[in-house]
Formats: sequence, structure tokens, C-alpha cells
Amino acid sequence: MNEMRLQKYLARAGVASRRACEELIAAGRVSVNGRVVSELGAKVDADVDEVALDGARVEPPREAVTIMLHKPAGYVTTMSDPQGRPCVAELVPKDAGRFAGLYPVGRLDADTTGLLLFSTDGELGNALLHPRMHVEKLYLALVEGTPDARAVERLSRGVRLSDGMTAPAEVRLLEGAQAQQAARLIGSDAAASGNARRHDGKRSRAAVERSGACAYVAVGLREGRKRQVRRMLEAVGHPVVALHRASFGPLSLGDLPRGRWRELTPAEAASLKAASGAGEGAKERSGRGGEPARS
Repeated sequence: MNEMRLQKYLARAGVASRRACEELIAAGRVSVNGRVVSELGAKVDADVDEVALDGARVEPPREAVTIMLHKPAGYVTTMSDPQGRPCVAELVPKDAGRFAGLYPVGRLDADTTGLLLFSTDGELGNALLHPRMHVEKLYLALVEGTPDARAVERLSRGVRLSDGMTAPAEVRLLEGAQAQQAARLIGSDAAASGNARRHDGKRSRAAVERSGACAYVAVGLREGRKRQVRRMLEAVGHPVVALHRASFGPLSLGDLPRGRWRELTPAEAASLKAASGAGEGAKERSGRGGEPARS
């Protein structure tokens, strides 16, 4: 017998976070063996019961799969887009076998490049994004102007945004070889570089770099809010020109080419689970997480 709560079954199938799955159950959109189930305490046997969402069968993979994508600019972080924009689903496997239920863990803005995780393990994704776990994500930003020591200190201690004070962050102004490395990692992706004409009144990356009035900054966050890195840097007077996520917890992109994906090694998967606390305190986290934020 492989019995578990219905919301956990749905999360493992990659339908959504566990809290979102609870909302689907409460809305009467989930059935078990042909009968609608709306009680959150309901349990299913993953080896026997047939679960469906809106009439379509849902089945978690026998073994969870987690991959990393080196996201290029110009792609929205969604598995489908009603507006017809390019989305990250075009860059990752979508077969109905072992990758069934693959979904992005958190989000990156369309213009942001870098490490984006996908998993068929809803519990792992929920743990990685839960604010209580504080899994650090490292961003490299090209900004207008050069932040002085006071600006770096403000960012490190926390700045007030429209949705409240940010938590303390690890912030460093990059110079010399470190700045050159950041420039290489950010690269010259056309959409990220802003070489195309902009319509928001801000200068393009090409114009900023030609002027020499720019700098590279590393920002390590242990929380996630919508466009947080961009809003933090703008709040101290240094708008972001290009943004790249270099690492997520213990994982980094290494030499993975932009636009390509690879499956995590067993050691990487184990280190990610350890960092997230997946499987530990899951009952406490269930239903308390928020919607993943973009950066």
C-alpha cells in the first residue's frame, strides 16, 4: 500500500504546490475513482486509486526527476502562455513518460537569465520556495552607476519596498576579475542586453556600457518577492540593466550552455533536498507557502 494525502499526491504529480492543490480539491475539481472529493483530509493509494483533475487523469512519476535549465532572455516562466509568448516549456522535455508533470520551481522574469529548476516532485518544489527554509539564490546584476558603500549597506540591511522591508541580503560590488566573470556569465543575450530600442524611458544596456557609468553587483537573497532584485537596486538609485541568476542553493550552472537543460546528478539532487529540508517538517509547511516570486 502506498497511501498518502490527496494534496500530496497531486503535488508529487507536478500539478501545483501543495497549497494550490488543496484549493483545487476544495473547489471540487478533483475526483478519485470517478467520484469528486473535496475533503482535504482524504487519502489515496497511489498504487490503486485513479485520480483526475477536471476529468483528466493525474499520475505522479514513479521516480521524481529534477532538472536545471540555463534560461535565456525572452522566455516567460510558464508551461503555456495564452498570449502566445515564448515560454520555458519550449526548452525542456515534455514527454508523457518520466518527465510527466515537470514544472518550474519558482520564476524568472522574461528578461532575466540563468539557473531555473524544474521538477516532477511537488514536495521538493514547495520546500525550496517556502519562506521558512531560506534557500539562498545568487544573482548577478549589471546596474546603472556605481553603488557606494552606503548603498551596499542599505541593501545588505534591508530596504523598504512597496510591500515592506526586505530581509538582510548578501550584497557585494564586483570589481576587477570578479566583474569580468560576472560580465561573462550575464553574456550578451540580445533580449537581456536591451540592445533593442526600449520604450520605458531607460537607456539600453549598450548605451549604459558605452557610457562607462555602470557596475556589476552580486546579490544573495534568502527570500523571494516579485521582481525583488530589480526593485531593491532601483530603490537605492541603481536601476538594473541586465540580471542573471548564477546559483540556487548548492547548485550552479557550471558550463551548461544557455538555452540547454540537464538532469541533476544523484549527488546534486541529494544536496538540494538537504538544503530545502524536503521530507522534514512537511506537515508544518503544508498550506503555508506563498506564490513563487519572480526576480
